[in-house]
Amino acid sequence: MGTIYLAVTGTTHYYGADFLKPGLWLRLVKEPDNRHDPDAIRAELEPLGKIGYVANSPHTVPTGCRSAGRAYDQVEEVFYGVIRFIVRDTIIVEAAEEVTGWPIVSSPWEEEEPIRIPYPRSPGGEYKRKPLF
Repeated sequence: MGTIYLAVTGTTHYYGADFLKPGLWLRLVKEPDNRHDPDAIRAELEPLGKIGYVANSPHTVPTGCRSAGRAYDQVEEVFYGVIRFIVRDTIIVEAAEEVTGWPIVSSPWEEEEPIRIPYPRSPGGEYKRKPLF
């Protein structure tokens, strides 16, 4: 798949972006039944839920990011991404190709097996900082 960067916009319609930090993980969910955009990808953050949508307009997609329409066929129905940058109310997310690493105990969205999320390690093998959960 390669590295895919996506821009999450519309945060001002939900909780804003002031509390978000690089390193937080987002759950990204396709919304094929969205009446405004059939290529819509919803961004969620535990435990809040929806915090915005992946940008899909030439006016809202920053240089270097893919629009929701361009990424739609390259990602799963539900996938995860890590926040890399925040510019005003736009969140730049790197889509995770594979979700492995330390566990999340449960998911508020549906009953599913616990997933494992990658966490960066230093060359010596120890964690660079403590996990968020």
